[in-house]
Amino acid sequence: MIINTKLDIIKSPIITDKTTKSIENNTYYFSVTKKSNKNEIKQAIENLFNVKVKKVNTLNVPPKTKTVGRFKGKITRYKKAIVQLHEEYKINLFDNE
Repeated sequence: MIINTKLDIIKSPIITDKTTKSIENNTYYFSVTKKSNKNEIKQAIENLFNVKVKKVNTLNVPPKTKTVGRFKGKITRYKKAIVQLHEEYKINLFDNE
């Protein structure tokens, strides 16, 4: 699969309580395109943030049903990448660090 740029692969970082705690272990969570593979994700992270990636795990998150009042809807499925960096590297996701 050929993707135009590295920015097309990485959609956004996933920021939750669990993911912010895992930053201490140099583990970062990203939402990525559904058709990207581990090698493309690794190259994209290394080129965008100038870091060395130790390991990449991916999983497909299934769609979820949400209810708001009497209306039901679905949250679309997406692919999640769990990226672990080498110890000497860090990604600054927040401006105040």
